[in-house]
Amino acid sequence: MEKYHFIKHYKTITKHRHQVIRHCFKAGIGFQGLFHDLSKYLPAEFIVGAKYYQGSRSPNESEREAYGYSKAWMHHKGRNRHHFEYWTDYNPRTKELSPVKMPRRYVIEMFCDRVAAGKIYQGNAYTDGSPLNYFSNGKKRRLENGMIHPETSRQLEYLLKMLARRGEARTFAYIRAWKKGHVKMPWEKT
Repeated sequence: MEKYHFIKHYKTITKHRHQVIRHCFKAGIGFQGLFHDLSKYLPAEFIVGAKYYQGSRSPNESEREAYGYSKAWMHHKGRNRHHFEYWTDYNPRTKELSPVKMPRRYVIEMFCDRVAAGKIYQGNAYTDGSPLNYFSNGKKRRLENGMIHPETSRQLEYLLKMLARRGEARTFAYIRAWKKGHVKMPWEKT
């Protein structure tokens, strides 16, 4: 009989969600953060998460290893706009599925999500460079395969580099100003 880790999974996703909410308030999108990852508590995601729970990485990875895909992830990415995978549509010019540039507020939530995930899954091994390292490992593949809009990738990477070099306080201050339009990314038109 398979062992399900309902309580451990619940504690992990709730701890992660609360960390994201804290980050969203620091980033100036607190109200949006209150709705972060609520779909993880729905049976389509929660039961799979409890079944494949490991505590050190996403249960979706284990489900993917077992079946070659993750139904829980497909459910999740289709309901949560802070994932770049949500932002794809058919391009009327090419007639192919293509990434769409993410709105700024969801890029900010994605940043908060990635930082929180690093903190939860890495624990004491987490550094402000950890989210950038994780992002960098798959950057080339994501861009070459057309999984993420190049501008979205560039914006997220800029914020992750800032976090690695300048720390949370300065990065969240920049994000708040960027959200309000008071500052621009270096390559954005004035």
